[in-house]
Amino acid sequence: MGLFSKDIKTMDDLLLHGLQDIYYAEQQITKALPKMIDQATNRDLAQGLKLHLEETNKQIERLDQVFKKLGKQPTGTDCPAIDGLIKEANATASEIEDKSVLDAAIVANAQAVEHYEIARYGTLIAWAEELGHDDIVRFLTTNLNEEKAANAKLNTAALRKGVNRKAAS
Repeated sequence: MGLFSKDIKTMDDLLLHGLQDIYYAEQQITKALPKMIDQATNRDLAQGLKLHLEETNKQIERLDQVFKKLGKQPTGTDCPAIDGLIKEANATASEIEDKSVLDAAIVANAQAVEHYEIARYGTLIAWAEELGHDDIVRFLTTNLNEEKAANAKLNTAALRKGVNRKAAS
């Protein structure tokens, strides 16, 4: 089912498609994070990414609950946006030899992913509320809050923990 395919006829269909999109995205992120963790040389950055990997697994569990509450089987649908962000992150990382510059790139690439997720969860919450699916809003809101916190931690790593400063020197 494509984003604007004939299979999406109602707002409920659109919500389900959005949930399948973020479900796929979260699963792809769990595959991409270990590589980023291995590449990171800044201890705070690597630790933050490890913690977010654990959070991402919990987010997938919450999405499983969302699908269950909607009476749907948890499934993903291809998400060209997340695939593109991960592909770009891998391409950028493969071009950088200086490890401190690589750390700065990892922060930037991880933030691009976080911003995508924040946008997606915000939209899904709005749609779920509009459709009266109050039983799933709290799961989605918890995921959104974790994504916002992960983004803030990446900012801290870049700005206060010296990732950008070290890369610039």
